Amino acid sequence: MRQGSEEGDAIVRYGERAVQSLEDLLEHGEAAARLVARGKDAYDADEMLRYAAEDLLIRAGEAVNRVDKAGSGFIDDYPALELRKLKDTRNVIAHGYDIVDAEIVWTILAVHLPRVLLGVGRIIST
Repeated sequence: MRQGSEEGDAIVRYGERAVQSLEDLLEHGEAAARLVARGKDAYDADEMLRYAAEDLLIRAGEAVNRVDKAGSGFIDDYPALELRKLKDTRNVIAHGYDIVDAEIVWTILAVHLPRVLLGVGRIIST
């Protein structure tokens, strides 16, 4: 866990469990950024990268689920982050794996997830 008074403020406001889950979300996002950095061509050509991308979205969505279950109010306090959509994405991938569209997964990882992570990072560090 990161140290500092700002994070302490987030822990006081949202609870240690919620903040830890948000930090887990940030870690999964860092892994997703490394996957995206390999490039779209590599993603398209490598089935294992596509499976890894799906797994990272499942993990990210599960972290959001834990934030929600903690009853912290974080998700409702920041609706613009659309964290519920990330949680819903987790459910579609985990339970509807036969309908997952690799192009949509890429777009979520490359475009939407970085925006969410930037917002979460700013919030829990202030």
